[in-house]
Formats: sequence, C-alpha cells, structure tokens
Amino acid sequence: MTEIKFGNPAVVGLAGFGMTTFVLQCHNLGWCGIAPVLWLGLCFGGSAQLLAGLMEFKTGNNFGFAAFTGYGAFWISLCLMIILGKNPDLVKAYPTLGFNAHDLGFFLVAWTVFTFILFIPSMKHHSTLAFIFLTLLLGFIGLDVKEFTENATAGTFAAYDLLICAFSALYLMAVTVCAESGIRLPVGAAWIK
Repeated sequence: MTEIKFGNPAVVGLAGFGMTTFVLQCHNLGWCGIAPVLWLGLCFGGSAQLLAGLMEFKTGNNFGFAAFTGYGAFWISLCLMIILGKNPDLVKAYPTLGFNAHDLGFFLVAWTVFTFILFIPSMKHHSTLAFIFLTLLLGFIGLDVKEFTENATAGTFAAYDLLICAFSALYLMAVTVCAESGIRLPVGAAWIK
C-alpha cells in the first residue's frame, strides 16, 4: 500500500507570518498605509496561518499547532480591532468598539506573554527558530513600551527588530521548501541541548 505524502503546513504558516509582519513594519515605519496590512493580515497572516496551525495539529506537532494557530488568530483579531475600532460610524453606534488609551497595549502584552512561553521551547529546536522567537519577543516588548509610554524610539526599535524577525521567518520557510529539492540551508544548532 502506498503511503500518501502530505505537504508541510509550516511553509504556509511561516510565509503568512513573515510577509504580514514585514508589511506591518513597513506601515509602522511610515512606508505604506494600513490597507495592505489589513488585507494581508486577514487573508494570509491570519486565515492561511490559522489553517496551517490546524494542519500541524494533525501531524502531532504541538509547537507548530500553538504557534501558527495562535499567531493566525493574532492577525485576524488585530485587523478586526483596527477595522471596527477605527470606524467612526460603528464606534458611534457601539462605543465599546472604540480604542481606549491603552487597549492596544494590553492586547500586545497578552501576546508578549504568549510569545515568551513559545520562546522557551524554540531554543530546543534550532538557532533559526530560536532567533525568530527572540526577535519576536523583543519586538513585542518594544511595542508594549511604545503603547504604554508613547516612546517613539521604542516603536522604531520594534519595527526594525520585527523586520529582522519577518525575514528570519521567510528564511526558515525557504529552508523547508528548498530541502524538498535537495538544497540544504543551515539552521544552526539548538541553543539548549
């Protein structure tokens, strides 16, 4: 009986995460508007990454399941928060949809905690994965500081740090895609043995 070979859902999850993170940082640095972030965040960073996470569940990969499903939900919820919270007609009709002073900050702190939890096991995998989660954690911390203190420097640091995170995620996607063609790209040793 021939065994059916399935694709690795991580390639879609990493691509969705990397591309959407990249475009959001372009927005945060003032290089583009919010529209490409919202559409990419809902469709690829959100929905496709969420599906990749659910497919990781079927492979028994709890780390990939938690990461891709979690960050897929992050992108969808962030986009909906921005779309609904910035719509003046909706906010007038439903005032609770609007943003209070630190609402986005508390949202980001919750994701900082989630990222810290995933950073710990990422160090047991390989250097590239650990580096992605380290830069993501530092980026969230920078955004937290920016949201609660209105420190523009922290926001700029976070944006450049998260650009590095985005390209690292895209590199790991390339590692996985290229491996199927017999091209071995380095990922580095685990940080914790």
